[in-house]
Amino acid sequence: MTSPQTRSEHDLLGDIDVPADAYYGAHTARALLNFPITGIPIATHTHLVNALAAVKQAAASANRELGLLDEEKARAIVAACERIRGGELHEWFLVDTIAGGAGTSTNMNANEVIANAALEHLGRPRGEYTTLHPLDHVNLGQSTNDVYPTAVKIALITQLRELQEALTELRGAFGAKSGEFAGIVKMGRTQLQDAVPMTLGQEFGAFATTLGEDIVRLQEATRLLHELNIGGTAIGTALNSHPGYRARVIERLREVTGVYELIGATDLIEATADVGVFVQLSGVLKRIAVKLSKTCNDLRLLSSGPRAGLNEIHLPAVQAGSSIMPGKVNPVIPEVVNQIAYEVIGHDVTITMAAEGGQLQLNAFEPIIARSLVESISHLTRGARVLGERCVAGITANRDRLERMVAESIGVVTALSPTIGYAAATSVAAEALESGRGVVEIVRERGLLDDAVLDSLLTPEYLTGHPPLALSPQSDGA
Repeated sequence: MTSPQTRSEHDLLGDIDVPADAYYGAHTARALLNFPITGIPIATHTHLVNALAAVKQAAASANRELGLLDEEKARAIVAACERIRGGELHEWFLVDTIAGGAGTSTNMNANEVIANAALEHLGRPRGEYTTLHPLDHVNLGQSTNDVYPTAVKIALITQLRELQEALTELRGAFGAKSGEFAGIVKMGRTQLQDAVPMTLGQEFGAFATTLGEDIVRLQEATRLLHELNIGGTAIGTALNSHPGYRARVIERLREVTGVYELIGATDLIEATADVGVFVQLSGVLKRIAVKLSKTCNDLRLLSSGPRAGLNEIHLPAVQAGSSIMPGKVNPVIPEVVNQIAYEVIGHDVTITMAAEGGQLQLNAFEPIIARSLVESISHLTRGARVLGERCVAGITANRDRLERMVAESIGVVTALSPTIGYAAATSVAAEALESGRGVVEIVRERGLLDDAVLDSLLTPEYLTGHPPLALSPQSDGA
């Protein structure tokens, strides 16, 4: 029964009481009963809430221009949407991030909050839908099936800008270390065994390069999100939508969001049923996660020790590492990025299965796709930032250790092999391994190379693939 603390609303299933001061209505109230799954409401996905408001604002403006919505109602809806996009009323977006119905509950939640905020703008009480209705007016010419995926794409485009910025900053941090470590020679490794020399700068430069490649792939995937099925309504046939609505709403969406690359899909039926763009994006996010995790594995290996590991670099100490071992410091920043990567990989499996599970003209599992993508992007963004700021920026090189390992490594013999021959080099390597003596010492003892040639082959420039340039005849060497 209705009380001073509640108001009664009516829907398909009958009457239901909602809190008197609530901006949501009957459909949201039922969703709260039906989907107590994660306890995480869509309000936590700020970009999605703002994108839903942007779609509703664009729709109201388009419908007003087409003469389908009167000026007063349109202004009220636009005002409500602008409040939401300005950060207000997000706490009333309460539907769980995992819910059945292909996003219907989320769309209904948006319709109801916007309708009640618009009623407030008109000076009317919440729930007085005879004046302005969540479906007849806020949802005019729309369906969840075109509103929800459109809002998800707009939210993702905004989020991906932030991820690209974070990855670019991280690439810059690795690039700066590449320059700082350019002259430090170390041993490279393959299969965890000594390989051939390189510089620490080359190693960190490769980290920067791989991030640059991922940024390009992310930009490519982002461009695919600009194609929208808005205006297709339920299954892409545009039923209940004005013939001029589609073009108008996309134009208004460009203005509201500032994303001027937004376009309408050429085949609305295909675009409504297909979620391939989300699968593509998820694959790119997985690629980024895998490569970031590999980089973090390398940082943890290179910094292992400090006495019994590789101990080639020092990661900045950011917190105590043990409740029992005094003085222990762990590589916690790379570790947290590893865990983010594992989560993103799991989300990719979820998205793959959800995309495959779609049937006929609609995929009912877009909420879990959206949730997985939003979380993957959000966590990768934060992880990239913390990795750059709390770890990479403070890395230092253990120069003495690096020099000693190069001097003692058998891998140096590879640089001599073209000159003394593979068989002789193998013999030198075997003796060095068995005796514990150095490669250079054995080469000199056997008289395989004179000192001048040997010294030229052991320069840092030659060992790391950067032989010094010969002076041109015109140069005086200055």
